[in-house]
Amino acid sequence: MTSYTPAQVTEKTGFSIDTLRYYERIGLLHHVGRTAGGRRVFTDQDVEFLQLLRCLRYTGMPVAEMQRFVSLLRSDEATREERVEVLRDHERRVAAQISRLQEHQDHIRFKIRLYSGAEELAVAPV
Repeated sequence: MTSYTPAQVTEKTGFSIDTLRYYERIGLLHHVGRTAGGRRVFTDQDVEFLQLLRCLRYTGMPVAEMQRFVSLLRSDEATREERVEVLRDHERRVAAQISRLQEHQDHIRFKIRLYSGAEELAVAPV
């Protein structure tokens, strides 16, 4: 089994060492291994799990909801549907965010065309 230092994990996941410590302290990271000297050591499974957390954070999931999701993950199989529902709810929020961003991008593209003379000046420029 491959093991990683905290510095290697920060490179692989994009999380800072402080964030790794914080996630461990609040229970998002569970049972991080330690060397005989007490230094954290991460496994491939830890890195994979952190990449899931990175995805959830980058897409706007609040830490409290991440904690709820992780708690469900650590529960028995009876929480499967609830876990799926948490992810479905989050996916709907991400889709709405993407839609809003697309609208903003369309507006920006319109202004680029307008200011570069590619669109008729139908309204006063803003």
